[in-house]
Amino acid sequence: MPEVEHYDAIVIGAGQAGVPLAKCLAVEAGLRTALIERGRVGGTCINEGCTPTKTLLASARVAWLARRAGEYGVQAGPVGVDWAAVRRRKDAIVTSWRQGSERRLRDTPGLDLVTANARFTGPRTLEARGPDGAGRAMTAERIFINAGCRPARPPLDGLDQVDALDSTAALDLEAVPDHLIILGGGYIGVELGQLFRRLGGAVTIVQREPRLLAQEDPDVADEIAAILREEGVEVVVAAQARRASRGSDGGVRLTVRTPDGERTIDGSHLLVATGRTPNTDGLNLVAAGIATDAQGFIRVTPRLETTAPGVWALGDVKGGPQFTHISYDDFRVIRTNLLRGGDRTTGDRPVPYTIFTDPQLGRVGLTETQARAQGREIRIAKLPMAHVARAIEIGETRGFMKAVVDAQSGELLGCAILGAEGGELMGMVQLAMTAGIPYRVLREQVFSHPTLAEAFNTLFLHWEPDPVEVMLSQAAYGARGIGR
Repeated sequence: MPEVEHYDAIVIGAGQAGVPLAKCLAVEAGLRTALIERGRVGGTCINEGCTPTKTLLASARVAWLARRAGEYGVQAGPVGVDWAAVRRRKDAIVTSWRQGSERRLRDTPGLDLVTANARFTGPRTLEARGPDGAGRAMTAERIFINAGCRPARPPLDGLDQVDALDSTAALDLEAVPDHLIILGGGYIGVELGQLFRRLGGAVTIVQREPRLLAQEDPDVADEIAAILREEGVEVVVAAQARRASRGSDGGVRLTVRTPDGERTIDGSHLLVATGRTPNTDGLNLVAAGIATDAQGFIRVTPRLETTAPGVWALGDVKGGPQFTHISYDDFRVIRTNLLRGGDRTTGDRPVPYTIFTDPQLGRVGLTETQARAQGREIRIAKLPMAHVARAIEIGETRGFMKAVVDAQSGELLGCAILGAEGGELMGMVQLAMTAGIPYRVLREQVFSHPTLAEAFNTLFLHWEPDPVEVMLSQAAYGARGIGR
């Protein structure tokens, strides 16, 4: 029986909550801390999520702009994509970020970085089994689980008989797929769909819901679908996948049931993007008295406490919004409460996010659908990007800005900004919401001209439906070139 190693704190998982937490425990609190990571430092975000996908999307956007050069009066010639070079750029950025993070962890005094699989053997007691098969018994007064999630594999007939990709494998393909079928129309599906289409492949997105991005308002989801179709992506909605099989040419065939009957879709590759599942199945949580829900996500309180004393869970593994910035804020909740004597919870924080299609969709707060379901009396301000001077000047007129406003108080309840730098513009609305600033302040603010932010002057003069106010706003702002 190996000797038990005692730590003040153990963090399981070197993701976007685990890394800063481990460093803070060791440096700020002076606790002897172990950070256990079975794979690569940085978690999903650096290795398989944000960093690699957004790097690839940047290359795809350059290809897209180069093909549009003629619209700007620029002669660029034929556009080709060197996929190997695109991948090398992505890999270099990912490696740099990961190695830098790992180096800083190893240089942190009081912190041990342990490469191993962690498994509970009892309350606040772990076995950490390394790549060589050797096990270490470890215990600590405080244990923090930041084990993350992985792509889910749906129970689809025949899926095990084909070489189906997940969102991780798709980033390391040897070549751009001739025809990529994407099963799932969430944010991963739409981002990767536009990515591979712009890099030269044919793409079909299959979504079982009536619309892509089912959590968004219908007008937002429909506009994104229209943008993708404009770029040549086939979007098939209200389609229930029935089975997958090998195609006659060595590719893959997906059979779906649609309102018009059964249909088969043939492609070279199949990407499954139907959600993510928590990495809890190997942790033996029952031995520690840690409860999970039916999907395996760890149950936590608003202070991120699990059902086991002295054990907390952070990031995607606890369920809820699966975003890097939410994981990082989980770290801040723990830091505030455990190390700084505060009383912070996850209950009242905003959950902004950006879907990095082109144009971007920035979202925060309530959607129109959610606000109406709550019985709120609201007003909707909506402005096409084609009416924004700066968007016209840079040739990025697709999409629209939409704000949900309390009809009585003028309080900003939420926004969806589908347009150039939609995520950055959404951040301005989020700050206004956090400060309790009503929409009128944004409407009357003096923004630099010509910027995208200046569109807030006009957005809150375009109410739906309010034709009189729209007419007045056009008369007032038309001369400035903003409201046209």
